[in-house]
Amino acid sequence: MSDQDQHASDRNQYLQPAPDGYAVRDSGDAWVTGPDGSRYWGRFGAAGLLAHDTDRGILMQHRVAWSHFGGTWGIPGGARREGETALQAALREAGEEAGVPSDAIAPISEHSYDLGFWSYVTVLARVTRPFDAVRSDAESVEVAWVPLTQVAGLELHPGFAKAWPELQRTLLERQI
Repeated sequence: MSDQDQHASDRNQYLQPAPDGYAVRDSGDAWVTGPDGSRYWGRFGAAGLLAHDTDRGILMQHRVAWSHFGGTWGIPGGARREGETALQAALREAGEEAGVPSDAIAPISEHSYDLGFWSYVTVLARVTRPFDAVRSDAESVEVAWVPLTQVAGLELHPGFAKAWPELQRTLLERQI
């Protein structure tokens, strides 16, 4: 067995099917359950776009109640498709969930949270031309531009809340 096959086999031990009634759109739409029983969405991991507009702030998504950690705020993102890079997934998800045009974004860096069996990559990007973000799918209550200084005051998705101080430092240090 090759190293790649072994890695896929190791990762597959954590897979769970999508919930009953969920319309699976892609092979990446599945729960991954860790050794401690914690669950993460995205068979091939997940990615999100942290879009920063220096005039308006961070593009945030208020998650619907039925979603994982529903009712919290985070960034547009979701499950990666098989073979999809983190950047491709983040741009696709941001387009699907918030109407983000990929030509209005300049990716600057990536922040990875890797558990070995699952990972989440935040793509940090500068907005290069203004655009109106729109709630464009059922996974959001709303999308909004939130000033950098007000992000921490929102009820944040726990994973995003944990990563936010480092992400904010990166934004400020790199002047993204």
